[in-house]
Amino acid sequence: MAGPDPDPDLAASSPGTRPGWFGWRRRYPRAAGVVRVATTVLAGVFVIVADLVPDRLDRITLQSVVRLPVEPILLAIVLLALPAKARRVGAVVAGTFLGLTTVLKFIDMGFYQTLARPFDLVFDWTLLSDGADWVKDSFGRSGEVLAVIGVIVLFIAVLVLSALAVLRLADTMGRHRSTAVGTTLVLGTVWITCFTLSVEFGSVPFATKGYSQFLAHRMQSVSDGLGDAKVFAKQLHVDKYANTPSDQLLTGLRGKDVMFTFIESYGRVAIDDPAMAPEIDATLKQGDARLKAAGFASRSGWLRSPVTGAGSWLAHSTFLSGLWIKNQERYRTLTTSDRATLTSYFQKTGAWRTVGIVPGVRKSWPEGKYFGLDHIYDSTHLGYQGPYFSWTPVPDQFSLEAFQKLEHGKKNRDPIMAEIILASSHNPWSPIAHMIDWKDLGDGKVFYKIKKEGTNPTEVWKSASRVRTEYRKAIQYSLDSLTEWMQRYGDDNTVLVFLGDHQPVPTVTRGTANRDVPVTIVARDPKVLDRVANWGWTDGLKPAPNAPEWTMDTFRDRFMAAYGPNGG
Repeated sequence: MAGPDPDPDLAASSPGTRPGWFGWRRRYPRAAGVVRVATTVLAGVFVIVADLVPDRLDRITLQSVVRLPVEPILLAIVLLALPAKARRVGAVVAGTFLGLTTVLKFIDMGFYQTLARPFDLVFDWTLLSDGADWVKDSFGRSGEVLAVIGVIVLFIAVLVLSALAVLRLADTMGRHRSTAVGTTLVLGTVWITCFTLSVEFGSVPFATKGYSQFLAHRMQSVSDGLGDAKVFAKQLHVDKYANTPSDQLLTGLRGKDVMFTFIESYGRVAIDDPAMAPEIDATLKQGDARLKAAGFASRSGWLRSPVTGAGSWLAHSTFLSGLWIKNQERYRTLTTSDRATLTSYFQKTGAWRTVGIVPGVRKSWPEGKYFGLDHIYDSTHLGYQGPYFSWTPVPDQFSLEAFQKLEHGKKNRDPIMAEIILASSHNPWSPIAHMIDWKDLGDGKVFYKIKKEGTNPTEVWKSASRVRTEYRKAIQYSLDSLTEWMQRYGDDNTVLVFLGDHQPVPTVTRGTANRDVPVTIVARDPKVLDRVANWGWTDGLKPAPNAPEWTMDTFRDRFMAAYGPNGG
């Protein structure tokens, strides 16, 4: 009959087996015993916490980690059934896997904090490089390098510690097999009893199989992601306007300059949150007064974005394509297809020059051609010589003035359809620009002084309330830039459609699951708004709480119908 496994600690301290400081265990056996017990306890705590810890920061509570998980009990049963060598190999494999899932939980925490959803194991890998770019743009190259190094070190440390922890427990069970078997049986019985009787502490079930459910959910999401391509391929080719003659498209807007303008992170929270609502409401009222003084009227509603926190390009493509673009793979598939977009339908008519004002683009953007834009002005082609404002390359007021100089203000031109991305309200909202006299914009160097007067993002992000305050100011700046531009340069043939692309990060939204964004149509010609009278939208720039809520992918076809030959 086989005896207990040899104690690796004792073997390490045997004479002649290990040189140098390893001999301290033999010289100080009492201290060695304390260390052995302490490391075993810490290993057990590590495994239990790694199993129990949720993948969302807002769900980490004392009750969430003071529970009895079933998975370590099952692992103990498997390890006890294996011979010594196989048990050690199995422990390392199980520990490494536990470490990988722990890292995945850490990543999920970050994604929930920014995108209000977990990391997608199929589609989200490219977003990691985007995250590194955001850190660089917000905190500089050194900040990016330190962040990447920190992530790599943390990743390796978690894997190593996790593997060593399970190995330590496996060795301990091998040395004290009878005690380990008895303890495992007792814990298994306790788990079954508590689970069957639904024993709870603080409304939280004591016996849990949360880790298994976490893995099952992950496996299901991977399966769904792999099958999503087939689902989307079918949707891609369903387009009610694909065969419509060009002379029958958008006839209700012929001769008008049409601007589709996205305000970064302009979400419903800006209007509904009591901490921001008074100031935002005042800004919208001032904008209404400004537009009415210039002869404009407006109507507003709600659209539900496919994303929240980030992923603006997914929202833009959803709005323009009429398809629900919820992940990067759908975006790639869309932008390499022949699916028409709202902007490309304007181009198809031949009645508009189509342009893009995209100050957030700082490198090659081949997808731009897909959206049907005759000419694209990125951050390097707007004439801006001023500073970045954290991530934002060009302040909104300057972007709009550049559009005026480069396109809208030209004489004897064709009507323009413009897609304009206003980026000043992009996370981290610090520092932000403020409105100045339009005549003083020049080449943008005036913004160096304005940036120096702004806040420091590292200081702002120490306080959630300060983050919300800076976010609110950034949205106000974007709204003021847009309504002042319309008052200054708009005319009878100007039609503005502006909307938010998504809600801001959960730090601002306080974790709400709502994904609504405001959308508004502004025009001086009453016939333009008459065509959407049956939409039930609210008069003015602020949509009423009970205004219609549509998913963002439905807007394209509704808009095409409203401004087609037959009207709304």
